[in-house]
Amino acid sequence: MRSAHTVDQVRAAESELMARLPDGALMQRAAAGLAYAVLDLLGSAYGRRVLLLVGSGDNGGDALYAGALLARRGVQVEAWLLSERAHPGGVAALRAAGGRTIAGDPRRPDLVVDGIVGIGGQGGLRDDAVAALATVEGVPVVAVDTPSGVGVDTGELDGPHVTAALTVTFGTHKVAHLVDPAAAASGVVHLVDIGLELPPAPVESLQPEDVAALLPRPHGEVQKYQRGVVGVRAGSARYPGAALLSVAGASSGLCGMVRYVGDESVADRVRQAHPEVVGAGQVQAWVVGSGGGDHAGEELHAALADGVPVVVDADALAHVDGSLPVPAVLTPHAGELARMLGVERAAIEARPLEHARHAAATYRCVVLLKGRHTLVVTPEGLVRVTTTGTPWLATAGAGDVLGGLVGALLAGGLTPYDAASVGSWLHGAAATLASDGGPLVAGDVARSIPAAVRSLPRA
Repeated sequence: MRSAHTVDQVRAAESELMARLPDGALMQRAAAGLAYAVLDLLGSAYGRRVLLLVGSGDNGGDALYAGALLARRGVQVEAWLLSERAHPGGVAALRAAGGRTIAGDPRRPDLVVDGIVGIGGQGGLRDDAVAALATVEGVPVVAVDTPSGVGVDTGELDGPHVTAALTVTFGTHKVAHLVDPAAAASGVVHLVDIGLELPPAPVESLQPEDVAALLPRPHGEVQKYQRGVVGVRAGSARYPGAALLSVAGASSGLCGMVRYVGDESVADRVRQAHPEVVGAGQVQAWVVGSGGGDHAGEELHAALADGVPVVVDADALAHVDGSLPVPAVLTPHAGELARMLGVERAAIEARPLEHARHAAATYRCVVLLKGRHTLVVTPEGLVRVTTTGTPWLATAGAGDVLGGLVGALLAGGLTPYDAASVGSWLHGAAATLASDGGPLVAGDVARSIPAAVRSLPRA
């Protein structure tokens, strides 16, 4: 599990560790990890130029001590001090190693190290930092801990900020590394272990081993009904493709049976495409809404009457006006969540974590907010972030496949939180396999779900 902790959690853990270590030892650990990451990115040391942008916080100290290590390896290091309160020990170490401190007019570097603002910074960058960054525009940036100017605990962007090619963070991931839009500004994130002992994290990201451990797998003499039966109420005469794609996601083999209930003309097409799918009967979970049109509300009402868990998607989301009587997963994209909460779409995209948590608490169910980094949120505010996938996954019908997949996992016995987060992870992994670096359509994603499962480590 990739865990992302809050600033307060990290600071408490650092304070506890520093009480047991010699003065400055923790910063030296961080600086060494940063320096080696910079060297790896540069590819060589002698003759390369690195510019440190240094503020007044501990991140500036990390950058300065890393700069001293780089200078001793033959890198030409300049430190642009943006504050008179730059870490004095770090400044002395850099100068002793042959590095230079400047107050502007840097030589064009091969790489910039962002040590402007620490994890406790608030709001966007000050004008002097913005001006300094403008002088090295186009040069790759390595951020220390988090890109300066981002909302570390929120993942939000509130003003000018650093956009990093690489972020080197210490002890644990921070929320900004996983949650967009700040995650997109973090680039590749490299974690340096500095020995922190941390409590459970409020934000997590499943890894392949976690998915393998959670995934329902058949054992022994299990029968198809014991593996779960999922029902799909999706599509309409106007949108038959939604039914086909929802069923495709549901019938990827992760539960024992799929039932389709809907317009008879659509049902005929479903049976032709998926002869293993059967009609009405008892189910352990429902998937409702994709392409349902004017009948989506009726279909949601019928599904809720069965008293089993339900995935509410697309057109059915418009008919959710309060907490539901059964365990549920709501699967909106930003526009749908904006309508549900009565805000602008831009507000959802600027603060997805805040709004997904608000929706989960309001509707008392799991909310799966689709996006580049999909968020799965419980009513209590726990979060899993999906980082699998590819930009090619932004294609019509992909969400229909996802809804069916999550429904199959619900029917297979997973909780709504696990079904949504495992389903989202597999959906992204299947898309990456199907894409192989090129374009895809939603049906390709459904067909690649078994391959994504086979790629998992054995639990």
